[in-house]
Amino acid sequence: MNNKIKPCVIGLGYVGLPLFLRLQTKFFSIGFDNDKKRIKNLRKKIDTNKEFKKQNLTIKNRSIFSSNQSILKKSNFFIVTVPTPVTKNNKPDISFLKNASILIAKNLKKGDIVIFESTVFPSTTNYLINNYLNKFSNLVEGKHFFVGYSPERVNPGDSKHTISKIKKILAIPGSVKIKNRVKSVYKHVSKKLILTNSIESAETAKVIENIQRDLNIAFINEILLFTDKMKYNFDEILRLASSKWNFIKFRPGLVGGHCLPVDPHYLNYIAQLNKMKLKTLLAGRDVNNSMQKFVSKKIEEKIISIRKEKKIDPKILICGLTYKKNVSDVRNSLSLKIFINLKKKYKQIVGFDNVCEDKILSKFKIERDIEKTKDSFDLVVFLVDHKKNKSLYKYFKRQKKIIIDPLKLYK
Repeated sequence: MNNKIKPCVIGLGYVGLPLFLRLQTKFFSIGFDNDKKRIKNLRKKIDTNKEFKKQNLTIKNRSIFSSNQSILKKSNFFIVTVPTPVTKNNKPDISFLKNASILIAKNLKKGDIVIFESTVFPSTTNYLINNYLNKFSNLVEGKHFFVGYSPERVNPGDSKHTISKIKKILAIPGSVKIKNRVKSVYKHVSKKLILTNSIESAETAKVIENIQRDLNIAFINEILLFTDKMKYNFDEILRLASSKWNFIKFRPGLVGGHCLPVDPHYLNYIAQLNKMKLKTLLAGRDVNNSMQKFVSKKIEEKIISIRKEKKIDPKILICGLTYKKNVSDVRNSLSLKIFINLKKKYKQIVGFDNVCEDKILSKFKIERDIEKTKDSFDLVVFLVDHKKNKSLYKYFKRQKKIIIDPLKLYK
């Protein structure tokens, strides 16, 4: 076995890029992505996800970014961080994982190690081993090469819980020698490694981490819906309830992104295959998805009210269109969907987001800077509490503009 480790991270998105940047400080590392434009930008030290600045993208140890598949032959330690979305019918879409597995299999050598980090339903790793890695490599996992699982815990926009500071689960079946080899790599990724022999346990742990959060947000969203209907003071109720020592304080929100709206469906899928119905699993999805309708209704009611009282067709500003604060990602963004749907009905509506991806800004004609036009709006709606939006909220308050804050982002 070649003891000189040469990691290759496959998929350079929100999960893969920070992982590659950590590893390349200690090893010759390969950052691989099929997206040639992504590779081109990274070589120029440009992260279009806006998670890393130019100075953070300095390459060390002769490491490389590449979209050339032949480069994988230089690696002996593959880490897979490709997306795992759902289909339109909310079924797991593991096509990216299948393609990555075939690609790796064609470049596998005896002694190589493969670690999957993408979120999956339990038993997926074993499925990929038997149907792709073994089949396309003509090798046998556990004998010629070795596979583990380490669920990603990346939280975009969070400067506190970065990859180097969080606890990292490592599922490594096999000999002590293989475990030590994997640990020798991941000790340079995270300060605290949590070890297990069970890949299925690690796969399941990953999805329930996010499902728990999805359900908790759904609960508080439903309380917001209730207090709105009853005309009760939501913030006061939450303040009082929070005084109890074991009350967990969540805030309402439009739940989007690549984890919370997806992971419940992954676990539900494998449960159904095993003829089991998980009763609470998807309840949170229904509530959280319903918030799009609730927020849209609030905005439209206010538009109708302004038209009636002021006899004008109000000019409307929607602030915040990504799926969460201070993040450029719009995957499963309910705020973006709200904006798109409203724009079909109201001509004088402007979207503003100073952190959103450039291609989304261009596609939907969203503004990144409204300094010159901000005084022209009659109605301002806040859907995401980006850092910039907080100062805007205070400004519009001073100007006594009509403001809608349906998710109680600001007090």
